[in-house]
Amino acid sequence: MRNSYNGYRLLLVHAHPDDETINNGATMALYAALGAQVTLVTCTRGEEGEILVEEHLHKAATRDDLLGEHRVLELAEAMKALGVSDHRFLGQPDKKFRDSGMMGTEPNERKDNFWNADFDSATDSLVKVIDEVKPHVMITYDEFGGYGHPDHIQAHRVAMAAAEKSNWDIEKIYWNVMPRSVIQQGIDKMKELGSDFMGVDNAEDLPFCKDDSFVTALIDGNDYVQAKMDAMRAHATQIAVDGPFFALSDNLGLQVWGNEYYTLIKGAKSEPLDSNQRETDLFAGVDL
Repeated sequence: MRNSYNGYRLLLVHAHPDDETINNGATMALYAALGAQVTLVTCTRGEEGEILVEEHLHKAATRDDLLGEHRVLELAEAMKALGVSDHRFLGQPDKKFRDSGMMGTEPNERKDNFWNADFDSATDSLVKVIDEVKPHVMITYDEFGGYGHPDHIQAHRVAMAAAEKSNWDIEKIYWNVMPRSVIQQGIDKMKELGSDFMGVDNAEDLPFCKDDSFVTALIDGNDYVQAKMDAMRAHATQIAVDGPFFALSDNLGLQVWGNEYYTLIKGAKSEPLDSNQRETDLFAGVDL
């Protein structure tokens, strides 16, 4: 890693508040602390999320429909924890894309959701951000959206289309990836302790886990795990402190969330590489 990343620019495109912290919290905190400009674009406000805190149950989409507004506040607190000052919602202030819910549900049929949004309009909204920020590196989901959520898939599609359409050439594009071996380690450890992770025995049963061969970059953000944990706690309606994410931390140590994994989709793999020939710096090979 360089001593300073002043002048380097990183763009992340995510579907809902909390996705950024779970997938990239340590990476964001690391690069922000070292001087890079980190920009987060969140495509929806997560209005259809499951509320885990009783005092906020009335904000659910099926009741007062205030969850989206609350998650905006949670995201702002999470970004403070990560040291990221440039975070925005796709299309703001002119457009607002609603959480689409899962396929086959009533929210997924709504015309104002992200899944049913005019694709060109959504893409153009992100093109404006890319042309303004001029990122050297972009991070988003794979074509399956990690686990098949419509908003994740749409975020992937919009991000890739906007990168192609933009006047600015993004040098390197990465997709998030969670290697099976890492989650399997957590599952095995928790089984030893008489607990479980999301009710499964094998990482192969979790749709967001992929073969380790997909990992082309590993970012060691262990110095920023506490910032990531604080950001996760900020998303209190969505991430339970006694849930599987914190259980992994308790059973394997906080470092389980310090390593974050990526697949390089555009650009050349560049040194430095680790012993498994994985990049250790997303800006490797990028010259200002």
